[in-house]
Amino acid sequence: MATVYTEQDKNVRRTWFLMAAFLVIIIALGYFIAYYYNNSTILYIAVLFSLGMNIFSYWYSDKIVLSLSRAVPAEREQYPDLYKIVENLSITAGLPMPKVYIMNELAPNAFATGRDKDHAVVAVTSGLLQLLDRNELEGVIAHELSHIGNRDILLSTVVVVLVGFISILADIFIRGGLGGRRGDNSRGGGIIALVGIILIILSPFIAKLIQLAISRKREFLADASGVLLTRYPEGLARALQKIESAHIPMQNTHSATSHLFISSPLAGTGKKLATLFSTHPATEDRIKAILNTNERV
Repeated sequence: MATVYTEQDKNVRRTWFLMAAFLVIIIALGYFIAYYYNNSTILYIAVLFSLGMNIFSYWYSDKIVLSLSRAVPAEREQYPDLYKIVENLSITAGLPMPKVYIMNELAPNAFATGRDKDHAVVAVTSGLLQLLDRNELEGVIAHELSHIGNRDILLSTVVVVLVGFISILADIFIRGGLGGRRGDNSRGGGIIALVGIILIILSPFIAKLIQLAISRKREFLADASGVLLTRYPEGLARALQKIESAHIPMQNTHSATSHLFISSPLAGTGKKLATLFSTHPATEDRIKAILNTNERV
C-alpha cells in the first residue's frame, strides 16, 4: 500500500528519471536535426546543451519560476500572520522554515518551489491573503509545505525548465522551415528524416503528457498530507472552493508553470475537455477526497 514515505522516495526517482528522459529526448532531437541538415555539429551541441540544461534546471529552476511569477520576498513586518502560520506549520511538519514570497495578484493562489527542503520557497498571492480566513490559509500553507516534505518541489520545478525547453526547441525547428534539408536523399534517409520530423512535432505534446502525469497525483497526496498537518480538513476544502469560485485570472502565469500552483491559474478548468488537459484534478474531486482523508490515508 502506498504511503507518504513511499511517495517521497518515488518523487526522488521520478526526478532523476525525468532528467535522464530529457537527456535522451534532446539527444534524439539533436540527432534528427543534425541528420536533416547534414551537420553533425548540431548533435554535439545538443548533447552538451542537454547536460548543461539538466545542471542549470537543478540549481536555478526555482529562481526562474519566481521570476516568471513576479514573486518578491515578503517582509515579516508587513505579513506577520502569514509568517506565523508558515513557522508554526513548518515546526509541526519537521521542516526548516522556507522563504516566504508574495505575488501582487488579485487571483487567490499559491505554490511551493525549490530544490530541497533546505532551499524551499512558499509563495502566495495578495488575493489569497484577502480572500481566506486563518483556518483556510493554514490549509493552503499546509498543502504547500507538504509539497516540500513530499520531496516533489524539485520534480515539479525542473519540469518547468525541461518541458518548456523541449517545446521551444521544436517550435524553433518548425518555424525555421523544413525545406532546407541537405542530408541523404535515399529512401532510408528519407524515412529517418520523416521519423525525426514527426518526433519533433510531437515532442511538445509528449512533454505536456509528462507534465500532466507528474502533477495530478501529487495534488491529491499534498492535500492528504496537508490535512494531516492541520487536522482540519474543512479548512483546505473551503479554501479550494473559494479559490475555484473566485474566477479571477492571474496576470503573470504561463502554461509551463501552471502545475506548480495549488489551483490551476489558467482559465477554463471547469469544463470537461479543459479538465482532461488540466494539470490539476477537478476541484470537486479534491474536496471529496479531502473530506474523506481519514479513510484514504
